[in-house]
Amino acid sequence: MNTVGHLINGEVVLESQRPQDVFNPATGQVARQVALASSQTVEHAIATAEAAFPAWRDTPPIKRARIMFRFKELLEQNAEAICKLIGEEHGKIPHDAAGELQRGIENVEYACGIAELLKGEH
Repeated sequence: MNTVGHLINGEVVLESQRPQDVFNPATGQVARQVALASSQTVEHAIATAEAAFPAWRDTPPIKRARIMFRFKELLEQNAEAICKLIGEEHGKIPHDAAGELQRGIENVEYACGIAELLKGEH
């Protein structure tokens, strides 16, 4: 069974003592499991995010935009697999899953352009 963990500071954290089944609502079958987080794992994730925030805050907007653009590229390159996951976890037909992913990509595209919006020039 494929178990989905938590990505914390670039590492996948699995807590196998608390797995939760994820059902495909279209079939009723278990698609995978997700590792439920303990309070310690949540606290670790929060502390890690807080520690990373100053560096992100000080990252120039253009560099942030480049990071978001790379994320957009990854979404597009992995669109088929992402749509399959959306279908398995939400019971959506492929067309609806593709539309949902496309809307997400559009949101990332907006974030990619934020550097221009933050310049304060019009």
